[in-house]
Amino acid sequence: MATFSQSTVDKGSDSFTDFCCSSCLEHKIDQWADFYCNNCQKFYCAKCINPHGQLFGKHVTYGRGDTTKWPVLKEVEDFLRKCDLHGDEDLKMFCNDHSQLCCTNCAFLNHR
Repeated sequence: MATFSQSTVDKGSDSFTDFCCSSCLEHKIDQWADFYCNNCQKFYCAKCINPHGQLFGKHVTYGRGDTTKWPVLKEVEDFLRKCDLHGDEDLKMFCNDHSQLCCTNCAFLNHR
């Protein structure tokens, strides 16, 4: 789902990740996505959304104004789930004493 992402750091903007048009990527064209189709679970640029809308008129699409309804990037999801100290470990526990999420290694070593 989030394989259609590209960093915009090299374009001189602030550090964030954006989505590319799924249809354009199939033709090896890098084009920013302006829409997300919830039914297809794909991204479309302004040029590709028109044919999509003609073929799939009942599909629910969200534009740039509704990016909160777009999916979370896989890279962001992985970053939020992983332990800072033990990068391969998922956060699985919460330490009430330290008000902190921790992996099983951290819980055993630092949060008994």
